[in-house]
Amino acid sequence: MPYFIMKPKSKTKTEKKRWKLLHQYYSYTGFYSFVWQAIKKAIPLIALIVIAVYVVNHFYDINQALVHITEVLPAYGVLAFFFASETLLGLVPPEIFIAWAGKMNYPWLYLAGLAFLSYFGGLLSYYIGHVITKIPKVHTYLEVKMAKQLKNSRKWGGFLIVVGALLPLPFSISCMAAGIIQFPFKNVILYGSLRFIRFLIYGLVIFHVF
Repeated sequence: MPYFIMKPKSKTKTEKKRWKLLHQYYSYTGFYSFVWQAIKKAIPLIALIVIAVYVVNHFYDINQALVHITEVLPAYGVLAFFFASETLLGLVPPEIFIAWAGKMNYPWLYLAGLAFLSYFGGLLSYYIGHVITKIPKVHTYLEVKMAKQLKNSRKWGGFLIVVGALLPLPFSISCMAAGIIQFPFKNVILYGSLRFIRFLIYGLVIFHVF
């Protein structure tokens, strides 16, 4: 009776080869160097923001203040405040607004509204970043002193948008940076749409669907 012998090792070797080629590609194109340089430059700013938030929160409960805003403002006021936040730096945690949406009569409708506002706020941030580059001094600095960094940034701009869309990092800042480095807008629209997935996941958790 004929039988076949499976060869799982062959598949494993193929996968290892793919990962090796991918690693070589990232090393050759400077992706690892780009990410590491970006992290090193971001650490001081992130540390400064964290310290500032900690100091302010020590004397004034920021989260409670934000929750209070969602309680006293009408629905359109909360949505307008959220849109402004998601357009300008996006430092206010969207979870607070998602929790607010969960208390409304139509939570999923409001969640969808928040997701769209966050997405379009990011696109508007891209435009703001693009406008910033029109300032003569900024343009000269970017094109002369930051030419090499801009080249790598444009190459891996998609990674920047995906990280901002999915991870708990300011999506607005990622999109604004994409505008500054002149990353293609159509790609920002595409990669930025992953923002909807994040809001869906947060909604499933905060609304206690499971």
